[in-house]
Amino acid sequence: MSNFNDIFKGLFDTEFTAVISLTDFLFCLGAALVIGLIMALSYMFRSRYTKSFVITLATLPAVVCVVIMMVNGNVGTGVAVAGAFSLVRFRSVPGSAKEIVMLFLAMGAGLIAGMGYIAFAFLFAIIMCLAFIIYSMLGMGCKKNAAKYKSIRITVPEDLDYTGVFDEMFKEYTNSYELVQVKTTNMGSMFRLTYVISLKDPAKEHEFIDRIRERNGNLEISVSTQASSDNQL
Repeated sequence: MSNFNDIFKGLFDTEFTAVISLTDFLFCLGAALVIGLIMALSYMFRSRYTKSFVITLATLPAVVCVVIMMVNGNVGTGVAVAGAFSLVRFRSVPGSAKEIVMLFLAMGAGLIAGMGYIAFAFLFAIIMCLAFIIYSMLGMGCKKNAAKYKSIRITVPEDLDYTGVFDEMFKEYTNSYELVQVKTTNMGSMFRLTYVISLKDPAKEHEFIDRIRERNGNLEISVSTQASSDNQL
């Protein structure tokens, strides 16, 4: 048995080096994989997800766990690992805020497991996953924001000076507004103006649109929920 354990000893280990036993290694690794599975299933609850991200989330705690076990109190190795992780960047489209948070949680749980505190790792993972699910169920202001914050596209004829032409109505019906894009359309015979606005009273949206129609000659107007950037926290 001793010869079998020798297989897993490092080439540079000495009698003063604390060596992790094979049993402890497998136990911590298995616990980290279970924790990753719990986090992956929690993220899949009422969230849009991809297969690659779920697999990453399920395996990340185990990767961090093994790295921490290999560092095992060695300050020099710890500094090297920190430098290596600082060079790692996502090579795909940046993730949403929820994805970033879950990745940090997975890394935190893997770190705790790698230090040998398996019970604390499970407790941390369960508490945070329950909090994540509860917050997802609550919605926390999503409906209110969707009704209040809008993007409005207004088509105006070429001969209409659009500078400030709608300011009076915007001040009456919105808390804030900003012209974010001007685009020509219909072979350059018309302009399409895009505003981001915050309505004072979402119930008066129809009245607001009617007022704009009187000013733009009853041309096309479209209102949509203001798209929030998923790539920002």
